[in-house]
Amino acid sequence: MGLEVGGLLGLIWLIIVIWAIIKVANSPAGGGAKILWILILLLFPLIGLIIWFFLGPKG
Repeated sequence: MGLEVGGLLGLIWLIIVIWAIIKVANSPAGGGAKILWILILLLFPLIGLIIWFFLGPKG
């Protein structure tokens, strides 16, 4: 049971991170800022997503 729940939560988390990366890529921010945000989201998924939610490029 734990493996199925963990797998489902992992899949949901992956979808959320991919959605955040797409939002960053489509934002009006400059190229350097986009690359930095994407790297933060990939290298630090939990903390990066929280920081991006509050401080990331809007739009």
